[in-house]
Amino acid sequence: MARAVRVDVSRDVLEWAVDKSQKRVQLEATLPMLKKWLAGEVKPTLNQLEDLARKTHVPLGVLFLPYPPVEELPIPNYRTFGDESMDEPSRNLIDTVKMMVGRQTWLREYLIEEGFAPKSFVGSARITDAVTDVAANIRKTLGLPMDWAENVGTWEDALNKIFRSAENAGIIVARNGVVGNNTRRTLDKTEFRGFVLVDEYAPLIFINGTDYKAAQMFTFAHELAHLWFGHSGVFDLAFLQPADHDIERACNKIAAEVLVPAELLVDQMPQQLQSLEHATVMQDLARRFKVSPLVIAKRAFDMEFISQHEYSAYYDSYLDGVRKREGRERNQAGGDFYRNQNYRVGRLFFRHVANAVKENKLLYREAYRLTGLRGDTFEMMRQLAVAI
Repeated sequence: MARAVRVDVSRDVLEWAVDKSQKRVQLEATLPMLKKWLAGEVKPTLNQLEDLARKTHVPLGVLFLPYPPVEELPIPNYRTFGDESMDEPSRNLIDTVKMMVGRQTWLREYLIEEGFAPKSFVGSARITDAVTDVAANIRKTLGLPMDWAENVGTWEDALNKIFRSAENAGIIVARNGVVGNNTRRTLDKTEFRGFVLVDEYAPLIFINGTDYKAAQMFTFAHELAHLWFGHSGVFDLAFLQPADHDIERACNKIAAEVLVPAELLVDQMPQQLQSLEHATVMQDLARRFKVSPLVIAKRAFDMEFISQHEYSAYYDSYLDGVRKREGRERNQAGGDFYRNQNYRVGRLFFRHVANAVKENKLLYREAYRLTGLRGDTFEMMRQLAVAI
C-alpha cells in the first residue's frame, strides 16, 4: 500500500485556523495529530488538511498560504474586551456578517427593481441632535407611543412587539444563535451581541440569539439608534456599556430613552436610592416598562440614581438568576423549528424572498441559497410567510 503523501504547510497558518475556530479543545480531541502538526513534528496529509478545513470552516486553499491572512470585518468594530479592543473576529462572526451582507445586497436590488422608496429615517439623525428628539422619532417611526410598553402583557411580548414594529417600518430583523442553521457553530455572546448593516433600502439588524433575553431588548434599541445615525457596526455592549466612541455613547443614550423615557421614569424612581439591596424597586419598574430589571438599573445609572459600582454589582447578581431561569426555559420548550426559522432568516426578509419566487423573479436554487432552507422546509416557511 502506497504511503500517504504529506504536505508542507505553514505552522503559523495552521495555528491561525485553530485559533479562529475557537474550538481548540474539540479539534485536539478529533484530530489526534494536531498538536504534532502545530509543533512541526509531523506534516499532515492532504486528507487530514481537508478534514481540518471542514472542521475550522476555512477554505482548503487558505491552509496552503505562507502566512496567515488578515481578515477584517466589513463593518466598523465597536467590540471591546475589558478595556482592550477586540481586533480579531472569530470565523463564526465573520461568516455570519458575510451571510447577512449577502442577503442585504440581494434585497436592496430587489426592492429597487420593485419600485420601493428608500427609508427616510436611515441616517436622518446627527450626533448633536437631542437624545429625546431622536428617541421620539424612533418610536414615532415604529408606531410606538411613549408608554407603549404598558399596553403589552409581558416583557417577552414587548420584545416581539418592537421586533414586529421595526419590520413594519421596513427594517430586516434577524435573531440567531448559530451560523445559519449549523447548530454546531454556536455564536459567542461574549464576542458580540449584535450588529447593524445600514442601507437606505434594506436596513438590517442582527441579534445574537445566545444572549440573555434580558440584554436583547437593549441591544435592539441600540441598533435602531445606529440606523438613525446611518452607521453600521458590530458591538458587544459589555455591562450594557458602549465602546469608547462618540457614536456608541450616543446610541446607548438613545436606546435607554427609547425603552425607558426619562419623562416617565423620573416620577417613579426614588430620589434617595442609595443601594440596590432594594431590588424590588427595579422589579416594580421593570413590570411597568416591560423591560428587564437590568435595563431599569442601566437607566438608573445613566440618570445618576446609582453608582457604577452599584450597577455592576446588580448586573452580576441579576445575570446569575437569568442563567438559571433561561436554562430551565430551554429545557422545557425544546424549540420550535419553524418558529426559529422566522427569527433566523427574518420574517420580513423571507416574505420578500417568497414573493420573488412566486413572481418568477427568483429561482428556487437562489432562494435556497439566500435563506439556507430548501425543499419541504422552504415550502412550509413560504406558507407561513402569508401570516406575517
